[in-house]
Amino acid sequence: MKSAPELFKKYNIPGPRYTSYPTVPYWEKAPTEAQWLSSIQKSLTQSMQDGIGASVYFHIPFCQSLCTYCGCNTRITRNHSHASTYVDTIIKEWELYRKHISSEILLSELHLGGGTPTYLTPKELNKLITGILSKSRLASFYEFSIEADPRVTRQEHLETLASLYFKRISLGIQDFDPKVQNIVHRTQSEAQVRSVTDMARELGFESINYDLIYGLPLQTLKSIEQTIQAVCRLRPDRIAFYGYAHVPWIKPSQRRFTEADLPSADERRALYELGRTLLESAGYYEIGMDHFALKTDSLWSASVNGKLHRNFMGYISRQVSPLIGLGVSSIGDCWSVFAQNEKQLEKYTQCIETEKLPIFRGHMLNDEDTILRQHILNLMTRLTTEWDLSENYTAWLDSVPPKLTEFIEDALLEVEVQQRRVRCKIRESGRPFMRNICMAFDARLNRQVPETQLFSKTI
Repeated sequence: MKSAPELFKKYNIPGPRYTSYPTVPYWEKAPTEAQWLSSIQKSLTQSMQDGIGASVYFHIPFCQSLCTYCGCNTRITRNHSHASTYVDTIIKEWELYRKHISSEILLSELHLGGGTPTYLTPKELNKLITGILSKSRLASFYEFSIEADPRVTRQEHLETLASLYFKRISLGIQDFDPKVQNIVHRTQSEAQVRSVTDMARELGFESINYDLIYGLPLQTLKSIEQTIQAVCRLRPDRIAFYGYAHVPWIKPSQRRFTEADLPSADERRALYELGRTLLESAGYYEIGMDHFALKTDSLWSASVNGKLHRNFMGYISRQVSPLIGLGVSSIGDCWSVFAQNEKQLEKYTQCIETEKLPIFRGHMLNDEDTILRQHILNLMTRLTTEWDLSENYTAWLDSVPPKLTEFIEDALLEVEVQQRRVRCKIRESGRPFMRNICMAFDARLNRQVPETQLFSKTI
């Protein structure tokens, strides 16, 4: 049996993170505006019958400064005059949806991401959210959440959000070590983070998440240990502990440091293992991949009850469809159809001003896509999937069991085949290789191996 270092070396190859399937580089058939609206209407009708309703995601691209590790679609500016106009444009986009959707929209989830959503002033946040809620109805159970930068988030922001039904907040921490913060251009103190955390709790926020990243330049075992210790002192309800995705061919800002500044593959994995050990010893439980939660948090409950879901925002406590994306570069998801907005702010704005939905690209899933999407989602959220080859058949599944042989031999995966029933279960030792295992189900990736590097390393 191979040792852990041998396994990490063997499987540390470029691969998708599977926040969707098919993954974005393999999207090929974008929906027309009419097709996208029709898919939303169909999905919304079903979800409203179930009493769930829709999810809405807002992308706020603005940041006051550039974090050099970041892979998000951002607009770096200290000129806040752009923000007010942008809020008006998002509201107009929502009105376009309301104009074309015949039924009332029942809202179940609302999430603000970025960029930096708290780049908006409290007044602008209030205008944006009330502009959406004024023409919608809330589901009996709803969840509003926002990503926030502790460096620019003030009590007035949190008071406004609390008055608008927000109960979840995610703070971007990444690392507390001064050397690491300096090289990635993200300097914030434990005191700053504590202040925002305490204010949020006092205002009634029920779930606080911290985003951490391992594999950043200049990180060491000591710096990760100190960061995790600080996080455990602050005691957030859940933690996203991501591996840094080094993709300078996509994000040139990542060239502000070199590969020599990054931990080696072995060092990178050691950083994660130490972080996981420290988090687990503090009472956090690993959820899916790269996420941890206390037993009191809904993410833990969802993982135990089989309701955990994964989308473009990471892991969430339940599946809500449709997901309507508003704002520049936002992605919408109706399960069988994806649609992404224009990625350039000027093009996005121009579309809205001409009363046209700003669809830049997308994908209409075929039958095989839909089946494989479910299996990959099962593995990413439940660590197991199974199928009967006589039902929901897709020819690609015939080829999957042989592709899993190496994972079985390396004691990462259990596969049972009885007659025409196949069951796959990722073992605890296989968690670090979850992305690799999912790649065996990825028909599009296997049929068309990319000629250039598209993805970050899997380990």
